[in-house]
Amino acid sequence: MNLKDLIDNQDMNKVMDVLENMEDEQLSVELLKKFNDRTKELGELIMNQDPKLDHGHWKAQCDDAKKAVEEVVKEIFSYQK
Repeated sequence: MNLKDLIDNQDMNKVMDVLENMEDEQLSVELLKKFNDRTKELGELIMNQDPKLDHGHWKAQCDDAKKAVEEVVKEIFSYQK
């Protein structure tokens, strides 16, 4: 699994475009922070080298984190004009 496969540059540009064009700057900042937090969590899981964490548990955590990223992206796109 690779973070680049989950969010490519084109998708990232679309997310940033929506956020930059929002009229409510405070909401835009809050959504950007939420997006950054979720992608950071996913990236940390993908890069996890903890040998104590079994593969099944790791995969479940990655799936949950990926879903959280997808949900915030969907929320951001709901503000697209």
